[in-house]
Amino acid sequence: MDIEHTIKRMDMDKEDATRFRRVHSAAQSLFGDRLTSISTPGGSYRASYRVHLGDTTAIASCRDDFRRTRIEAFALRKMGATCDSMPRCLGLTDDVLFQSDAGQRRLNVAMFEGDKTAREATAAKAVEGLFTLHRAARAAEMHKYMPPLGASRPWVTRFVNAVRKLEKQGARMGKGFNRFKVIEALTVEPTQFVKWDCRSGNAALDATGKLRWFDFEYCGLRHGAEDFAWLIADESWPMDPQTMFEMVRDAYDPDTPHQRDEWLDQLSLYTVFHALQRLQLMQSEVAKRGWKSKRKVVARDDVGLHPDFAIQLCHVAMYFAERSRLTAPLLPMFEEVAGELAPLAECA
Repeated sequence: MDIEHTIKRMDMDKEDATRFRRVHSAAQSLFGDRLTSISTPGGSYRASYRVHLGDTTAIASCRDDFRRTRIEAFALRKMGATCDSMPRCLGLTDDVLFQSDAGQRRLNVAMFEGDKTAREATAAKAVEGLFTLHRAARAAEMHKYMPPLGASRPWVTRFVNAVRKLEKQGARMGKGFNRFKVIEALTVEPTQFVKWDCRSGNAALDATGKLRWFDFEYCGLRHGAEDFAWLIADESWPMDPQTMFEMVRDAYDPDTPHQRDEWLDQLSLYTVFHALQRLQLMQSEVAKRGWKSKRKVVARDDVGLHPDFAIQLCHVAMYFAERSRLTAPLLPMFEEVAGELAPLAECA
């Protein structure tokens, strides 16, 4: 393949071109004559590439932080050999990670395009896939090797104190919110492997409909419910929160190292504040880039820059906030934000 022609055709900047050449060199070293071409399904500015090897494909990741690349490679090697809900590690060359292709149809696109029945069936696959990952991690004793995530008191404090930003914007909080009790409840022992970043853009379906999760560079240890909170509070996830709660509850793996009710309480608590984090990220990005069409957001796996997606997050936060006396006082805040967004959604 003529990589210089590809670089010129795609009008890559210097940084993107350097990374592309590095991926090409590593792919040649690992695959030799099997390499036919390299494409950039997410755009040349992304760190991942699709490597074409005749009639098969693989994914190459060339990240700025080589330590995260190595963490991902370790997780794929330890778990991927026996777990079919994640890619297999094909090799690590010059800190470029090659892994099997999880599939060419991303989960977020499948959910966006599917009807109600198809969405529910696909959502169930996503939930089961996460429980499968957790089972595989326990079998591989990943708790012995992985770093803790969000385990420090300062991290949890910042996570909870995000409510102050909404207060400063004028949103009303109900009586009785005790952030110190919330911080205590969210400060957990990091015992369970978590993939982290379980947004629906980080899973794909292959031609047979098999769903696999990918992008494990942030994986580590925490409570375990966080992975499901990432999915449920993905602003482009088109499932209502009650359906998702019941789906996760019914699929709960009894081998999980927590009692189900305690685990579900942690899921509810974490989801509220994760939804808040996503909502504030959206506010920040909208201020810089404005609102976008839903189709464009989903196609690019972008932050959900559409009023409907922001309202969806508010509904998720409201549902899970109501499940706990610790977070019930936050209901008025999310109701108010959703009400302010409603006129924007009607005009979008």
